Amino acid sequence: MKFESTEIDGVVRITPEQIPDERGFFAQTWGQGEFEAEGLTPPMVQRNVSYNDIAGTLRGMHFQRSPHAEVKLVACLVGAIFDVAMDLRRESPTFGMWFGAELRSVAGSMLYIPEGCAHGYLTLEPKTTVEYLISTPYAPHSAGGVRWDDPFFGVRWPSEPTLINPRDRSWPDFVPSSG
Repeated sequence: MKFESTEIDGVVRITPEQIPDERGFFAQTWGQGEFEAEGLTPPMVQRNVSYNDIAGTLRGMHFQRSPHAEVKLVACLVGAIFDVAMDLRRESPTFGMWFGAELRSVAGSMLYIPEGCAHGYLTLEPKTTVEYLISTPYAPHSAGGVRWDDPFFGVRWPSEPTLINPRDRSWPDFVPSSG
């Protein structure tokens, strides 16, 4: 696996090595030892999958507050997404920044998103399936979100969303001076 740092402290783009043959390819997408060698140590305790029928579906921007803050490892299993992480950690040197990457099923790239970052994505193709490995079980009372078009972050999405559920559309703007 190839581990690449991004502009956001702790957000890592991971590209599995694909071993091709006449059937297609084989790739390892998770190995505790490889992740630990890169300083990425939380065990993953939950696997989530989301299916999105139409291109332009936006999910996000989600996070969990401490003590249930979570690390996510996100991969696109079918189709393509524009995946985004926002740094909400006030003590971070990259506080207030965002990083976005296109994740495509054929390429197999993944995004590792540390605790304290909000996460979301926009589907680029119809019938897209996304997988998340999560370090902490979902805790509804710790769930939070930031509006996808929050001016504080200024995310440059590749296109306007065509479908956002009411909860994701109504997240508040992030206020830098408060929790």
